[in-house]
Amino acid sequence: MKTENDDLRRLHGCLGAAVSLTLSLLTALLLGRSWTACDVGVNNAANGSFLTLLFIPALWTILLLTWLATGALVGNRPRLLRAGALAATFLTVLWCATATFWGYPTPACPNSTPPWWPSLLPTPGF
Repeated sequence: MKTENDDLRRLHGCLGAAVSLTLSLLTALLLGRSWTACDVGVNNAANGSFLTLLFIPALWTILLLTWLATGALVGNRPRLLRAGALAATFLTVLWCATATFWGYPTPACPNSTPPWWPSLLPTPGF
């Protein structure tokens, strides 16, 4: 017997998959652009293959599991609290993923930051 709670769980899972995939793609795009601007890696084909075949699926899986775990831990709390917990968790995971692969000092970017990076935002890193 199907209940309303089952429909909400299914919707929550589909939304988590879509949001996780979108954030994974945007993070890979950011990394790819920064690697290209700073001339990091072997070449653009190798960097693109890494991002497409390994980084995006791995980050998508991690974000989806994070989404589901956070949703299970927060439970039936108020929506604002749940949304805040999901946003904080996602930003933390994305910051760590971006910081891990951000880049290294190169002649094109001596401080590991591409020239187009806004000075108001801190550079991803630990």
